[in-house]
Amino acid sequence: MDAVLVIQSLISGIMIGMVYALLSVGFSLTWGVMHVIHISHAAFGLLGAYLAYSLLAYFGIDPVVSAAVSVPLLFILACGVYQLLIKPITRAKEVIVASMILTFGLAIIMENVMVLIWKADPRIMTPTYASGALIVGPFYFQYPHLVGFTLSIAGIAAIYFFLKKTYTGMAVRAAWQQPEAAQLYGVNLYRISMITFALAVSTGGAGGISLALLNSFEPHSHNLWLIYLFLVVIVGGVGNVAGTALAGLIIGVITGLSMAFLPFQWVNLVTFGFLMVFLILRPHGLFKQGV
Repeated sequence: MDAVLVIQSLISGIMIGMVYALLSVGFSLTWGVMHVIHISHAAFGLLGAYLAYSLLAYFGIDPVVSAAVSVPLLFILACGVYQLLIKPITRAKEVIVASMILTFGLAIIMENVMVLIWKADPRIMTPTYASGALIVGPFYFQYPHLVGFTLSIAGIAAIYFFLKKTYTGMAVRAAWQQPEAAQLYGVNLYRISMITFALAVSTGGAGGISLALLNSFEPHSHNLWLIYLFLVVIVGGVGNVAGTALAGLIIGVITGLSMAFLPFQWVNLVTFGFLMVFLILRPHGLFKQGV
């Protein structure tokens, strides 16, 4: 076995794994804090990718710079979606089932809107550094992959700092751990839920931009992304940011090594076979549930 190929595959897996983690962390938060399984989360991530693509194609704005525009826009959009669609269903007796059905429909609507606006053709993010690579000895690091990886690290670190060091973040954690006690201390659960949902969607947009730097995308790409969201969150533990990051790395490494040494059609078999074995041995994830 070629050691260089193994190490290069590990590097590629770690990079894509961190991108999966950034895309998944918001999905994990809405599931954990609000008990809402947001099926359209990956579609919002894809919308972030398309916004970055359009800003690059028409105005020459680098995807990382455009994230400073698209992420706040998605935050505002998500606040509106929460008020209009999500808030009413949080009163349902079966919030998880209701949220899955509603957001599944929202994902289909968003996919069709993206087809109307951007057509169904696959798109590729091509910033000025798209064809460049950093070469270190026998290893190479494509610049778009490095940028996506760096953006993912920064995004996950920002979410972790927000939850651990800010008053609002601590209120989010309190709403997850003891919602009744949090209300007694003056925490507005609906306001916290809206912030959580909007933050989740905006980080999903950043994750979509990062993933678009690694791979081509099209309007139905969110369906495949959603599968990996579930995989990462279940392995990491629902609502656990550190667990999500570690699970993203693990899934990325497994996928990277599988693609290097196995036929493509075996990659998903190995990845989801790992999930089945993992759930049998540790059904609650790597870490306990919680933010």
